[in-house]
Amino acid sequence: MAALSAGRTAVRGLLRAPRGLCRPLSASAALQQIPRVKSENAKSESTFQVTMLPGDGVGPELMHAVKEVFKAASVPVVFDEHHLSEVQNMASEEKLDQVVDSMKESKVALIGKIHTPMEYKGELASYDMRLRRKLDLFANVVHVKSLPGYKTRHNNLDLVIIREQTEGEYSSLEHESAKGVIECLKIITRAKSQRIAKFAFDYATKKGRSKVTAVHKANIMKLGDGLFLQCCEEVAELYPKIKFDTMIIDNCCMQLVQNPYQFDVLVMPNLYGNIIDNLAAGLVGGAGVVPGESYSAEYAVFEMGARHPFAQAVGRNIANPTAMLLSAANMLRHLKYVLWVRTRDLGGYCTTSDFVKSVIDNLHPHYGA
Repeated sequence: MAALSAGRTAVRGLLRAPRGLCRPLSASAALQQIPRVKSENAKSESTFQVTMLPGDGVGPELMHAVKEVFKAASVPVVFDEHHLSEVQNMASEEKLDQVVDSMKESKVALIGKIHTPMEYKGELASYDMRLRRKLDLFANVVHVKSLPGYKTRHNNLDLVIIREQTEGEYSSLEHESAKGVIECLKIITRAKSQRIAKFAFDYATKKGRSKVTAVHKANIMKLGDGLFLQCCEEVAELYPKIKFDTMIIDNCCMQLVQNPYQFDVLVMPNLYGNIIDNLAAGLVGGAGVVPGESYSAEYAVFEMGARHPFAQAVGRNIANPTAMLLSAANMLRHLKYVLWVRTRDLGGYCTTSDFVKSVIDNLHPHYGA
């Protein structure tokens, strides 16, 4: 475990970084969440194997940033890298099975956004969705936290969005019932609604959070969202110390913009969570600064909280690697960091490579010299 201790010490050194023109991200308790895995591919007993999917857009560039920082910090991680992309013609059942096999061994993954093309090519479910279903990654968690030193319209935000992501509107059950008439089925089940509700209340209990808000549209979708809401209410009765309330999705969007401080933990079905994740990320600086994670009973996947490929930034060296670095460092829980380096999305002038170099320079001042 000596290598792991060295890696943690090196990353903690970011906290003592000197100020300069491009000042680095600081973080603590890096990599504490990555589970130890025994693997034939691992270099030693103290080496972690992590499945990596670079994804599309700036994903490969952000993964390169992660590798550079891990290398500089001597973090004992071996990445089992796979390329799964529909838009780059690197997607097939065989490749999907290879990723699943890797996950069965490593139990943990770092993934970039796998872009889903809009064109229908005979398969409704995207490879991203199929992967999450195969691994039963039912709970997506996005911790939206303000960056100290970076002012937005609302500062000092700290809320958690928990999303059921294996059913709902993303069930991929569509058909043309008559010419020009498309039916798209939304699936809500008691079992999965109860499971995500329990996950949210367990999360709130473990993290010392005081309130859970169930977000729904049961006033219109009385049966589907009505069942989801009923399950949340039933589970809430088992957690009397956690305050519980409900809010209709459209009002929730407005309230998040007007007064986001009223929220603590929010739990919701698939589509609503997808929208709210991105809205909330915009409150603290955008897709480049919010990490996320997805869970099944067996696996953990770390990714950007707002899934955006940022294709227009590919090759331009302007992408903000903060979210991916935070996700890679497995720091969503108990996260405390200060962002000194500012990429263009935060009103700064640092490039992606400036950012990564700044972090590495403060790990090892003479690295690469």
